[in-house]
Amino acid sequence: MNDTLSYGFRKTVRGTVEEAETRVRAALREEGFGVLTEIDIRGAFREKLGVDFRPYRILGACNPSLAHRALIEEVDIGLLLPCNVVVYEGDEAGTAVVAALDPVLQLGVAGRDDLGPLADEVRARLERVIDAL
Repeated sequence: MNDTLSYGFRKTVRGTVEEAETRVRAALREEGFGVLTEIDIRGAFREKLGVDFRPYRILGACNPSLAHRALIEEVDIGLLLPCNVVVYEGDEAGTAVVAALDPVLQLGVAGRDDLGPLADEVRARLERVIDAL
């Protein structure tokens, strides 16, 4: 099932977080993205706060050619990169949720209409990633 959020889009899939993450990484590769950063929220909360939390990972995805185009247009746009994709344990047993921040909204913060076509392209690629799961 695909859901639209006010700031992104998500899909609930069958399987574990690890299985969903493997599939997300493969789908991202198909769209020219690599994962530059990874944050294990569950591990960080356990270590820093001593609390348990559902398995939850934030992946910082980057398509180098698209990032290059954005940075050529405005060097400070790096403040809005990379594209965040989250993978976490779903509420229903045996499910995982994958969600991506909407790059149209993300890059829209810059107030540059000329970045619209680039943001649209990034969004289309990330939507294909989510749809492929």
